[in-house]
Amino acid sequence: MFPAKIWREFPQRYRLEAAKCKKCGKTFFPPRLVCNSCFHREFESIKLPWEGTLVTYTIIRTPPSSFSDQAPYAVGIIEVVPGLKITCQIVDVDLDKLASGQKLFLEFRLIQKDGKQGVLCYGYKAVPVADYNS
Repeated sequence: MFPAKIWREFPQRYRLEAAKCKKCGKTFFPPRLVCNSCFHREFESIKLPWEGTLVTYTIIRTPPSSFSDQAPYAVGIIEVVPGLKITCQIVDVDLDKLASGQKLFLEFRLIQKDGKQGVLCYGYKAVPVADYNS
């Protein structure tokens, strides 16, 4: 996350907050101003669970330059509630043992350092639940 956006994204970044449409019940993460299902503009804040299920993943072997020190690494789509998915890096796991359907826990971690100034960018990474509980 870059500094100019930090102040706008505190609730969803630090507390994993989503917006649930008061009319149709669809949930959005990150929150939005207008529901894309019913076009309603009123939402309630809900806290998402920090645990989810791996839907699919890919292994990145040729990364962008800012992630070259992490290759190879996995990026996956994690479903945290039915119909709501988050894309993030999967860490602290043997890449050969990843499988769709695996339970993962989301953590707020350092993603990268931005440029020569060394601005720290944070976001979500997923770790296997079995490793997290031990």
